[in-house]
Amino acid sequence: MKTLFLLAGTAALALAASGAARAEPFHYAFQGDVQSLDPMGLNETFTIGYLGNIYEGLTHYDKDMKIEPGLATDWKQTGPDTWRFNLRKNVKFHGGQDFTAEDVVFSWKRSLTEGSDFKGYGQKIKDIKVIDDHTIDITTPEPNPIFPREVVYLYIMDKGWAEEHNATKATSPKAGDDNSTYAAQHANGTGPFELVSRQPDVKSTLKRFDGYWDKDIPTNVTDVTFTPISQDATRTAALISGELDMAWPIPLQDWNRLENAKGVKILHAPDARTIFLGMDQFRDELLYSSVKGKNPLKDKKVREAMAHAIDLKVIDQKIMRGAAEPAGELIGPQINGFVKSLNTPYEYDPEKSKKLLEEAGYPDGFELGMDCPNNRYVNDALICQAVAGLLARVGIRIDLNAQPKSKYFAKVSPQSGNDTSFYLLGWTPSTFDAHNALFNLVATFDTEKNQGQFNYGHYSNPKIDELTDKIVSETDQAKRQEMITEAMTLLKDDVGYLPIHQQPLSWGVRDGVSVAQRADDVIDLRDVVIEKAK
Repeated sequence: MKTLFLLAGTAALALAASGAARAEPFHYAFQGDVQSLDPMGLNETFTIGYLGNIYEGLTHYDKDMKIEPGLATDWKQTGPDTWRFNLRKNVKFHGGQDFTAEDVVFSWKRSLTEGSDFKGYGQKIKDIKVIDDHTIDITTPEPNPIFPREVVYLYIMDKGWAEEHNATKATSPKAGDDNSTYAAQHANGTGPFELVSRQPDVKSTLKRFDGYWDKDIPTNVTDVTFTPISQDATRTAALISGELDMAWPIPLQDWNRLENAKGVKILHAPDARTIFLGMDQFRDELLYSSVKGKNPLKDKKVREAMAHAIDLKVIDQKIMRGAAEPAGELIGPQINGFVKSLNTPYEYDPEKSKKLLEEAGYPDGFELGMDCPNNRYVNDALICQAVAGLLARVGIRIDLNAQPKSKYFAKVSPQSGNDTSFYLLGWTPSTFDAHNALFNLVATFDTEKNQGQFNYGHYSNPKIDELTDKIVSETDQAKRQEMITEAMTLLKDDVGYLPIHQQPLSWGVRDGVSVAQRADDVIDLRDVVIEKAK
C-alpha cells in the first residue's frame, strides 16, 4: 500500500483583488506512477499526460481535443510538404533559459535517438530549417495534412540544459526508473508547472511556474501533489475521506459507492482508447509456448480460433460492469476514419475455435505465455485473467505474467527486443486519426522508417503498408476514408489483432473541484479549478 499524504491545511494563496477564485493545492492519485521524467522515454498516455504539464510541444490539445497554439503561435502550409511555424517569443524554461528554434531542432533529433519511444513522431519530420530564433520551416517526408496534430507530444527540451547534463540521448523505458540519465530524474520544461521533487512510486510534487507565458489559463492551482496508489479500494477510500481531490481510475464496482457518498462525485464518459490483444507473428519459434520448432500464432487459423474463443460480452458484463464498448476494430468511434461496420466483434463460438485448432494441427491445444500490465488500464489484470479462462476452454492454456506497467513496458518494448508472445495493450491515437494507429500499431516494424514501433508482435501485411503510406498524404477525404476502410478490413480479415473494447473513463473528484475530462484520459492541470476550500 502506498503512503497517503494528508493535506497540510486549508490555507491558500489569494489571487489579486479581481474577484478570481482562491488558489489551492491539488492532490490527486492514479493507479500507477509516472514511468520517467524523460519526455521521450515512454509513449504511454499517463506518463506523457503528466509531463505535458511540465513540457510543451509546438501545438497543444484543448479540453475538447481541438488543436491550439503551444510553443508556436501560428503555422501555415507553405508547400505540399513544407510548414512555416512562428515560435512564441519571450518564453523561458523553468531553469531560466530562453526558448529558441535551436531547441526545437535539438528535440526533434533527440526523439530519433536509440532510447527514444517517440521515433514515430520524429519520423514525421524530414528536416527543420531555422530561419531565425523564432521562425522555422519544417519539411515532412511527404505531404501531411494533419501535421500539426503530429507534434502535440513532441515535447521541446532545452538544448543547453541537456548538453550540460549529458542527456542529449533519450532514456529507454527499461532504464526509465533508474539514474541512467539526468533527464529521467529531473525536468526542465516551459509548461505551467515545474518539478519540485520526485520519489518514484511514492509521490511527485509540482508548483506553479511564475514565469509561464500564458497568464490566462483557467487554473488557480499553485501546488500539486501526485501519489500513485495501486490498490483500488485504497484509492477510492482516500478520495471519499478527503485526502485526495481527484483519483482515477475509480473501479467500476465503486461507482455506486461514490454516487451515494457525500462530497464526491463520479465522472464517466467513453474513452477513445481501444484495448486489444497482440500476438508474436514474426519469430519462427515463440519465446513462451509449449510448441517447439514453430510459431502457431503465424497460422491464421490459430489466431481465428483465439478470436472466436473470447466472449467480449462476458468480459463487458462481468469485468467491466457493462460500462465498456466491445470492439471489432482497432480504433474507436471518436477517431477520424472509424468504420462502424467493422466494429462488430468476432463472433463468440468456442466449438468453431476447437475445430480451427484441430485443422491447424493442435487438437489438444498448447501452452502460451501472456504478458499483461496490472496497473495501467481499467481492470487490465482482470481482463487478462478472463481471457486466460476463456482460451483454456478451447485448449489454449495461458501462463499469465501480470506485472506493474514499469516492468511490463520495459519487457515488451522494442528496446527490449519485444520480449513477449501474447500481450494486452491499449492505444489512443495521439492525432485522433486512424493513420496514427495504422502507422504505429499495424505497419510492418521498420527501424529505418521508425514505423510499427508499437507493433510488438510484428504483424505485417505489405498491402496495408502501401495504403498507410498513401493515407498520410491524401487530402481528398473520401479517397482517404476508402483507403482507411480497406486497410482496416484487411487487418480484420487477417485477424492481426484481437480487439477487446473501448474502456470507460472513470474519474472521481471531490465537490468543489472542476476538471476537464478529456477523451484521451489525460488530466491537464491548466483546466483544474478549486472552486471552494474543503
